[in-house]
Amino acid sequence: MGGAKGEEKPGGADDWCYQFGNKSAIDLKAPKKSPLALRMFVFAMTMLCGISICSMCMKQLGSDGWSRIVKIEVVEQPCNKSTVPPSEVQFVHYPQPITYSREECKCNPVRFFAIISSQRSGSGWFETLLNSHVNVSSNGEIFSAKERRSNISSIIKTLDKVYNLDWNSSASKNECTAAVGFKWMLNQGLVANHVDVVDYFNQRGVSAIFLFRRNLLRQFVSQLANNHDRYLKQLNGTHKAHVHTKHEATILAKYKPRLNTTTLIWQLRQADEYTRDALENLKSTRHITIYYEDLILNRTKLFDVLDFLQVPRRKLVSRHVKIHTKPLSEYIENWDEVYSTLNGTQYESFLNAADYII
Repeated sequence: MGGAKGEEKPGGADDWCYQFGNKSAIDLKAPKKSPLALRMFVFAMTMLCGISICSMCMKQLGSDGWSRIVKIEVVEQPCNKSTVPPSEVQFVHYPQPITYSREECKCNPVRFFAIISSQRSGSGWFETLLNSHVNVSSNGEIFSAKERRSNISSIIKTLDKVYNLDWNSSASKNECTAAVGFKWMLNQGLVANHVDVVDYFNQRGVSAIFLFRRNLLRQFVSQLANNHDRYLKQLNGTHKAHVHTKHEATILAKYKPRLNTTTLIWQLRQADEYTRDALENLKSTRHITIYYEDLILNRTKLFDVLDFLQVPRRKLVSRHVKIHTKPLSEYIENWDEVYSTLNGTQYESFLNAADYII
């Protein structure tokens, strides 16, 4: 009809696009240029477009963006574990905190530990000694807060945060920490959840440091004195479980509890059995057992702990000042009754032990 008259043939650049997209046009007309020249032209245009796109992307990323890409690639490179003995692989870790970067220390191995103890066993003093080491971070009694030990899920969540180096405390060494842990009292959800805790320790490669006191009578007196000050707050209206001056220690040591001799042997036996049962339930973990009295009489015992944690030996110091530095007869109001009650029993050795000398 009138279509042939009105049809216009494309020309110029439109003519090339028309022919490129229209197979019949290409088939009917011979190209004016050689196929090789056409291919070279298309290749050159493609290269120019590619360079242009890359240039725009680099401008948007900037130097910081490019450095981030490079950093990500570096972080993902695994640390060399070939120098770790096979028997130690389970206990060597390379945490990747989410709250900060370990930077140049990211491939420094970290060991996980927990100080397992009971109140007034010297664990506070012992922990400050460990924290004086430049590569050790022990974060205190994290399970003193009831919500963290309310169930095993809360306990594991808290443990994961500590061992991922995301627990923030004054003891944290962060980047170059070589051993990280905390202090866990038996009655802070540990005994109640010992099966799950042992499984967690063994799976995550956590080492336990059992710290206890042989002289349960001195421990008992220390507990009573601590409870007394908790209510009276004798040091300027504040309660202090540990002191840093002799003056403060003298004030707290003035209290002399009167012990109930009728139930005393039963109380000592209960404390002894409670500790023994706990050690039995936790013994399948990698552990070391030390006693407060041994640390008092022989400071080189601390080197055994550092060797256990595989950290360099260093001189360890503490600002803690011992409160009860005299024989027990000076700190028990009814000493004669107590002596008569325990003399000749399995607890007789508690009466005259010289474990108060530092």
